Amino acid sequence: MEPQDLVPGLAMLAIVTRELLWLTAIVILLSGLDDLAMDGLWLARVAGQRSPLPPAPDRPWRFAVLVPAWDEAAVIAPMLRRFLATVEHPAFTLFLGTYPNDPATAEAVRQVADARVRLVVGDRPGPTTKAGCLNSLWRAVVAAERADGSRFDAILLHDAEDVVHPRSLDLHQRHLAAGAAMVQLPVEPLPDPRSRWVAGHYLDEFAETHTRDMMVRSRLGAPLPSAGVGTAIGRDWLTRLAGPDGAPFDARSLTEDYELGHRLHALGGRGVMVRARVEGELVATQAYFPATLEAAVRQKARWLTGIALDGWDRLGWPGGLVARWMLLRDRKGLLTAAVAIIAYATAVLFLAQLAARAILEQQAGVTMPPLLGPDATLLTQLLWINAGLLGWRLLARAGFTGAQHGAVEALRAIPRAVLANGINFLAGLRAFDRYRGALTGGTAPAWDKTAHRFPPDAVAAEPARG
Repeated sequence: MEPQDLVPGLAMLAIVTRELLWLTAIVILLSGLDDLAMDGLWLARVAGQRSPLPPAPDRPWRFAVLVPAWDEAAVIAPMLRRFLATVEHPAFTLFLGTYPNDPATAEAVRQVADARVRLVVGDRPGPTTKAGCLNSLWRAVVAAERADGSRFDAILLHDAEDVVHPRSLDLHQRHLAAGAAMVQLPVEPLPDPRSRWVAGHYLDEFAETHTRDMMVRSRLGAPLPSAGVGTAIGRDWLTRLAGPDGAPFDARSLTEDYELGHRLHALGGRGVMVRARVEGELVATQAYFPATLEAAVRQKARWLTGIALDGWDRLGWPGGLVARWMLLRDRKGLLTAAVAIIAYATAVLFLAQLAARAILEQQAGVTMPPLLGPDATLLTQLLWINAGLLGWRLLARAGFTGAQHGAVEALRAIPRAVLANGINFLAGLRAFDRYRGALTGGTAPAWDKTAHRFPPDAVAAEPARG
């Protein structure tokens, strides 16, 4: 084959490359401007501002802490012991939800002999959805109130692997007493020395989302999704959510926590995100996140299915302009993850063609038409704008990560952004497959959870009393 025989194929490939460049450049531009608008709102409405701490209520609020636990025998006992030993609040009861076909978790709960811990074994074998387990716990709370002749003031949601900050309940009660329907504290993934990259990318995402996005949503009065942990809801609000069937959590939902905030907002309840420091330490819920690629993809696929696909069907596009903008931000991840992978492939294709053209021109004297075509100037300008937006995005992400986890993690955040795009893309593929299977097969959703770990240095030896 003569060198000039390659010219028609390269010319056709150039057309494909240009179309892909236009497609990815436009989507990335729109997404980048969307993120830039959120950055601007954070700088204008949140950064550098300190919200006054509401006064403590006249008496300590009574909390019912709901902890659903399917296959959590490895972590539930140390989590409970630490909670009981360190949480500085005099009035709480932990309700642990287990299943009849998971005796190991139930036995681990029983070993924590404390009057403030109540084991609730559901009547259905697991796994159900997490929401189904929470509904069983809610019914146990109501039954306990009837039996004791007392009433809880608030419901607090946590998971079996959570490291709960000692001062968290005080923050919850102050803001609930001040009129909030739901109070969300930040989630802070723990750095995992065994998984600096897969588990580490959660550090970057939560540092950005729970410092910027959730705070902006809170300040704008937009629906605030619950993170499922570190979430406190006023008792009366949860009663309103429960309705006549007595089930405040929708057992058909894969992301009942996300929908909880939207449903409260629809009832007129105000959700607030609270970032506060006590003696220089952020009051947040800490936990290890998935450390392997498979586990991270499974977890994020559940989130994407529940928020971007099933959530679209279930919630629609309610609310005003700001609320719909936030829904769009929540759901755009499926598109942007796919476009990011296409952009990486297009960049490789573009560079390969530049190399091939250079070889043909130098060795065979073949003259090729411009690779970017007649609109080269406009496309080049667009690509430079996107490069600037990308640079800003990476610096911003590194800044949020660095502020919470230090300079070393800030430097890792930049290359981890590429890995995060890959994980999100694979999760999107899995989410579409799950969603398609649910639509065609009518299968009931189940608790698609990952194995958890509890940090050994967080285990407390002896529970404190009161």
